[in-house]
Parts: sequence; structure tokens; C-alpha cells
Amino acid sequence: MFRLGKRSFTKFKEQIAGQGVPSVTRIGQGISRRSLSSESTLPESADVVIIGGGSAGCNTLYQLTKRGIRAVLLEKNKLTAGTTWHTAGLVWRLRPNDVEIKLLASTRKLLMSLEEETDHNSGWINNGGLFISHSDERLNEYKRLATLGKCFGIESHILTPEEAQEVFPLLDPAGFTGALYSPGDGVVDPAMMCTALTKASVANGGMIVEDCSVSEIVTGENLLGVRDVRGVVTNKGIIRTNTVVNAMGVWGRDLIEPLGIHLPLIPMKHAYVVSETMDGINQMMPNIRDHDSSIYFRIQGKSICMGGYENNPILLDRVPGDFHFGLYDLDYSVFDTHIQGAVKICPEFGKAGIKSTICGPESFTPDHKPLMGPDPIINGLFHNCGFNSAGMMLGAGCAEQLAKWIIHDRPDLHMFAYDIRRFSPKQKKALNWATERSHEAYAKNYSIVFPHDEALAGRNFTVDPFHKQMIQHGAVMEERHGWERPGYFLPEDTVVVQPYDWYGYYDYPKNTNTNYEEALQKDYTFGFPEHHDLIGEEAHTCRQEAVLFNLSYFCKLFLTGSQAKEAADWIFTADTNKPKGKTVYTCALNKRGGVEADVTVSIVESGQEMPKRKRSKSPNLDLIEDGFDDELDSNVLKSSNLSALQWGAEIVVYATSMNSVNLAR
Repeated sequence: MFRLGKRSFTKFKEQIAGQGVPSVTRIGQGISRRSLSSESTLPESADVVIIGGGSAGCNTLYQLTKRGIRAVLLEKNKLTAGTTWHTAGLVWRLRPNDVEIKLLASTRKLLMSLEEETDHNSGWINNGGLFISHSDERLNEYKRLATLGKCFGIESHILTPEEAQEVFPLLDPAGFTGALYSPGDGVVDPAMMCTALTKASVANGGMIVEDCSVSEIVTGENLLGVRDVRGVVTNKGIIRTNTVVNAMGVWGRDLIEPLGIHLPLIPMKHAYVVSETMDGINQMMPNIRDHDSSIYFRIQGKSICMGGYENNPILLDRVPGDFHFGLYDLDYSVFDTHIQGAVKICPEFGKAGIKSTICGPESFTPDHKPLMGPDPIINGLFHNCGFNSAGMMLGAGCAEQLAKWIIHDRPDLHMFAYDIRRFSPKQKKALNWATERSHEAYAKNYSIVFPHDEALAGRNFTVDPFHKQMIQHGAVMEERHGWERPGYFLPEDTVVVQPYDWYGYYDYPKNTNTNYEEALQKDYTFGFPEHHDLIGEEAHTCRQEAVLFNLSYFCKLFLTGSQAKEAADWIFTADTNKPKGKTVYTCALNKRGGVEADVTVSIVESGQEMPKRKRSKSPNLDLIEDGFDDELDSNVLKSSNLSALQWGAEIVVYATSMNSVNLAR
């Protein structure tokens, strides 16, 4: 990353008061090897400042200090405050995609090795996990999970109800149709885990400051006109730094909104209950997920912790800043649906009393994935929040990738599904859109993950001028990056996406027109969808006749200048030296030769008037982006692929791609 030179700490303090220009430090400039308590003074500078002392913050501190980075963690109260302290702590191994399986494996590996590294128990218990099925379709999903897990060396077994009862004797085999058993799953105690992580971090030179609230992230503007991080202001003083990690969980929006940064992060109440001691329960019995009933069991000694994801969670505007270790009263009118599902598979649970209830705030996102990676507006600001009640099982794996992101400018794994830049600026600013989508993602968290699923919430967010005409001609719309686009066309019918009905809750009536939902359900399969042949006919028409492609919803980058040809040869895999009007389909590579995006490149007439939307402030760079509203990804500007080239105004290359905003990263 581009960084300004180091200046005096005095000038930095003057800038906080409205004078001068602050100084910065660089990755690798050390701070003393000692821990800071709530009574200690702050260091003058740090390589990285992490804000938030929950699972995300402690894991990030560990991963950075392990790699020699001098990092400081600031917690406004005590470690684990917020959501971490009351989490159920479940850790599963099987997920429906390879990236998440690898992230979970990283977490599990760390939890199993922390005690040897630190002489402190990490709180990890390897008691296994059971996935309960109530239908053949769900069992087929489990078989797919088992097959994928086998590719990664994860042991799992498909069980009959009777075999599942042998593993968990209190299950009623008449209450379900089958199960998936994963003996490597487990549970972790969040306080013990954070203690072990911070012990290792301090030994590696990290610092922890509790009772330290951050009131401001100080930013400046570098020589390219891009805003960057300069430091943080706290109730204990000022720390100079280039890099800040937002690990503030449910408070992840609050501190950064004054900087003009918006996150699609929605706090909600999330709950579980703890049963009285139950005969027949012991700690080494497996945890349970009943996806069809949307519930889970977490074994805690001789008790069962039971929770789940209801269709009508209680949505929160903001969580008070002093709600450190607070809990809410449990609303049984919302939670009762989980008890019914739990009793169906485990009748003994219904006979046991409830010893305690846990209802606390959790942060949720529009696609039930964390918000991670570099902020596109401010250089040096990274996000690691919005874990959707999965911070224990994803925390270590995500922190490892974030540490590499910070140090090497990119992670090892393909983290686009977690990258904050997967949302457009327009989406991030739209609180209503984020609330709708986050509600649906919460309610569908345990739904079967079909390849062709489409959201019902937050639709018609952005439409193009041909939207109505396409609907009239039978288009079944899909949503990508906030844009409505046709997936395929029905020859003799029209279906219209309806306003989101919130599943009939919160005083919203359920939609009576369900034609669109019914059309989608025909494609909810792991095999060939019902519309497979219809889509095939469209593909053949493209090959054999004439078609019109609407590219309104694609991101567009205009590459101009006297060396545009050399830039295209450097970035793209295909030969783009074609006549004007020719379009080439190609991959765009990053500086390491990895594939960053697949795009089409069109050569247009030199001197053609370009959109006057965005231009960098660099005198040597003329890069115009269209299709992403108000925000130009600063990573484009700092890429070594582009910044070394000089630009004029003779040749134009036109590229379109949903992900091409990242093509030069």
C-alpha cells in the first residue's frame, strides 16, 4: 500500500486539534513486547490497531502477532464483551463450499493446538455432530455434504434413525428419517479460547488495552487523492497507525459512519435456552443440527442448550454502547417454535425444565456471510465483523485470511463471498434493503442450499430502462449485485417479483400473488431444473439466430491512454488486439498471475466521448469507472498492474463484468 513518510508525534497530536498533518507508521516498525492493562498508557504507534475484543478481534490479534506484526487490541470494556461471551460456541466441519470448509478446518486446527502452544486450555471439546433429516431431499443434501467432505479428508457417515439413536440415545427414531454424523465436530468455550489467544499474542509482542474506547479514526489524504488511515483517538490517548481493523461486532457501523462509510450490518436478538440436568446426557454426546426444524442442540455438561433461527426474529436498530455483558428477556412468543421442533426429535427435552435463558444481540448481514477485507473508500481500514452467530467456528480461519490480506494485500483463499466489496455503495447505504435481506437470510439460514436459489427480499432495488418490457415478454428475473436481470423467458406466461412480505410477520400481510415464487420452486433441485430445456433453447437461439444482450447491470471500466494497448496485453489473457467493434471474452489477471475476473473487452473508436463520472486525482492516471454509483475502489489506484503505466487519451478498451471492479487488485 502507498504510505506517506513518518513525521513527528507532536504534529500528529496537533492535527487532531485541527492543525498540521498526522504522521504514520509502517508494517514492521515495532512496539514494545508487553501487554497493556486498563491502567497502562497507550503506545505512541502501532503497525495495526484492532478495535474490538471479541472472537474476531482476539483471533486477528493472534494471527497478526504470529506473523511478526506489532498489533494493539483496544476493547472498550473487557475481552469477550458484546456477543462473544454468550455465544453457544458450536464448531462444525461440513459446509456446502470448499472455502468455508477450509476456514472451518483452520479454526479447528488452531483450537486443537492452542493448549500446546500456550499451556492454556482453549476450551475445545471434540464431541462430534449430528445433522438430522426429515425428508429425502434433505438427506440428499447431506449426502452431497459427505461427498464434498470426503474430498477434504473429513470423516462423516450417513445414518439411519436407529443408528443415530445409538450415537445420541435420547433421540426418537420415529421423529426423523435419517442423519449425517461428523465425529470431528465440537464445541468451544469462548472465554477460554480468547484467553489462550491473547496469551499467545502477548508472548508474540501484541498488546491489549481494556476499558479503552475509540472515539475517532483519524484519516488523511495521500498524494493520489485517496483517503487513508492515520491513527485513532481514544479515552486514554492517541495511537498513530496506518491500519485499523473494525472488529466491533454489533457496533461495527457506529464508529465508521462519521467517515461516510456504511455497512449492511443488522443487529438482532438471538437466543437459546439451557435445560436442567438431564439423565442420559453427557458432554461427549454429539451436538445436533435439525435443519428442517431450524434448531440446534449444544451439549453443555449434562444439559442441552437449544436454540435456532425463527421466521420472526426481533430486529434492533442499534445496540447501546454500554451493553457490554447485557442480555434481553426471552420472548417465548418468538422462541416457542423451536421448543416444538426440539421435543419432536428428543421427547425427554420437553420433560426437562429450563434452567436459564440467553438472549443477546448478534450481528447479521444480507447474505449471512461476514463483512471482511479492505474498505474501498479509506486505505488502511479493514473490516472483520458481521459473523451471523458463527464467529466461533469461522473466527480463526477468517482472521488468518485477514492477516494475510493486511500483510500481502490479498488472502490465500478466494474470499469474494466475504469481501465487503461484494456489495455496491448503493446497497451499503440502503438500510431498508439491508434489513429486508438480512431478515430473509436469518430465516433461511437452515434452508437447503440449492444451486439456483433467489432472494425474495430487497428486490427491484435497481432496474434498467428495459425492465418492464422484459417482464412483459416473460422474463423470470434474477438479482445480482442489486440489479434485476432476466434469468430466462417463459414463452406463454409472465411473473412479477412481489414486494417482500416478511413471511407474514411484523403486521405485513402475506402476498397473495405467488406466481414468481412458484416459478422459482420449479428450479429448486440438485439435478437439472425444470426450465433446463427452455434455457437450452435460448442458448441455441444465440448460436443460430440473432439476439439482443442487455448489459445495463454489468460494471463498466473504460481504459484509455497512449499505453492502453500495453495495459490490455498485461492484464488480459486473450489477445485484445482486434479491429474496432470487436468483443473478446477473456480473463483478467492480478499482478501474481491469478485470475481476478472474467470479462468481455470491446475495442471502441479512439477519441469517442467517455462518461464523465469518475477520474482519479493522480496526474498520470485516467481511469473512469461506470456502474458502481459513488465509489471508486481505491485498490484499483494502488495496483502495481496499472500505476506503473502512463496514460494519455488515444485508445479506449471497454470491459464489462460483474466483478471487474476488482480486476486490477
